This record gives sequence, C-alpha cells and structure tokens, in this order.
Amino acid sequence: MKRYLILSLLAIGLTMNVKAMNCQNDTLIHNQGINDDYKKIPSSELTPAVVEEILKEYPTSKLGAAYRNSRGVFKLVMVLKSGTRRTVYIDPYGNWITNKSK
Repeated sequence: MKRYLILSLLAIGLTMNVKAMNCQNDTLIHNQGINDDYKKIPSSELTPAVVEEILKEYPTSKLGAAYRNSRGVFKLVMVLKSGTRRTVYIDPYGNWITNKSK
C-alpha cells in the first residue's frame, strides 16, 4: 500500500514539474524576440505572410511604422480607426507574438 502511495505521489510530482518547465520555456520563446533592438524599415520589406495577417486582423487600420530586429521579428505600430495606436509583434511567417511581460 505504501508503495502505491509513494509511486502515485512521485508521478504527480513529475507531471507537475514537466508542466512547469513547459510553461517556462514557452514564456522564454515568446519573449525572446521582443527584447531585441529594432530598426525601422519600410513597409515594402514586410513578408507576404505578415501583410496577409495584418489585413486579416486589422482590416480598417493603417500601418504607422514597421521595425525589424536581428531575429526577423517585426514590431508594427498600427493606427486604429479610432486614432489610437497599438504595437503588435509578429514573426516573418505571420505568427503573432504576445508580449506577456506587459
């Protein structure tokens, strides 16, 4: 009986540890591209996948400014229809990156 209890507690502990490690790795991956130095680029340097995602997510907005870092991640300043600005991050393949630190 004691063996079953110890084995079940060990299994639960290992499962929790693996889940915590996965969450930590996901946060590191998402924040990796956000902290780099960005350089301003013309909108013509955006990849077709990025342009497609912008048009899908922000159809009535305008692109205020575009920046790219050394890893290829784009930082886009979108001017919404209401006049407010929103900064978004997207990789060259059109995948949105969320900034969890803010």
